[in-house]
Amino acid sequence: MAALIAENFRFLSLFFKSKDVMIFNGLVALGTVGSEELFSVVAFNCPCSPARNYIYGLAAIGVPALALFLIGVIWNNHTWNLVAECHKRGTKNFSTAATFLLFGSIMGRAAVAPVTWSVISLLRGEAYICALSEFVRPSSLDKFPAEYGAEVLARFPCKDVPANLTKFRDEVTRRLRYESQLFGWLLIGIVAVLVFLTKCLKHCCSPLSYRQEAYWAQYRSNEDKLFRRTAEVHSRILAAKNVKHFFGFVALDKEEKELVQEFPVEGVQPSPQWNAITGVYIYRENKGFPLYSRLHKWAKGVEGNGPSPEGHEMLFLAS
Repeated sequence: MAALIAENFRFLSLFFKSKDVMIFNGLVALGTVGSEELFSVVAFNCPCSPARNYIYGLAAIGVPALALFLIGVIWNNHTWNLVAECHKRGTKNFSTAATFLLFGSIMGRAAVAPVTWSVISLLRGEAYICALSEFVRPSSLDKFPAEYGAEVLARFPCKDVPANLTKFRDEVTRRLRYESQLFGWLLIGIVAVLVFLTKCLKHCCSPLSYRQEAYWAQYRSNEDKLFRRTAEVHSRILAAKNVKHFFGFVALDKEEKELVQEFPVEGVQPSPQWNAITGVYIYRENKGFPLYSRLHKWAKGVEGNGPSPEGHEMLFLAS
């Protein structure tokens, strides 16, 4: 049981696996800050009407955050690796806890942009003030005129109020901005603690040394770059051959002619090979030697995804 728990916790290494991931998350956060600032300046316009303020204010915070979250899920390679894994092999190779942690890692990576959006929105305070101004209790305001109610309070964000309510508008705005910024700082604190705990668990549960982990990250990056570059050239040469077979000739520029002459392409890889190198990869060792990717495992001729008498598998997922 202890070994199973330790193996499952190794899936937490999905988060912040390398400096590249942290830089990418930083760029995502920076882009989100700029987008939020642009939205606040150009698009945000509180309706200052009872019942509408609340919906509009929450929508201004929640809808962009939801859109950014979905975009983050779509852009995450693990999403489609998980889809391919479930489609081709199911989740039989993963325990329930491991599957949950894998799914959670995708959600966590995708949460960078929406959390940043929410934090900046709360620190600015405009959306929060717009949403909650009408819910401020008049009795909490010293000497607030009894003849005014929620309708006037809802107009406070637009500063469209009678002159005798100006000081109350300033007090309500200051109070709501304080609450909004407090929630923003608390959200920052919670996220920082979660990131810290995740980093600690990741380093404690990692079966690899720091240097081997760095090497693995470099290997994955180089393999991905080379695979994409080679696939682009391979597909271009194959397309050129097929076009030539159809028309009898193919119009190639000088660079493409050199590629066709230098790299002979006889055919395409069969589907079983594509399936073998596609999907979620769990770090494993065979006879004491590490296998750093599905492509590496396929090249070494190692079959299956489960532990065998000749191989040892550790539940440690590539980011």
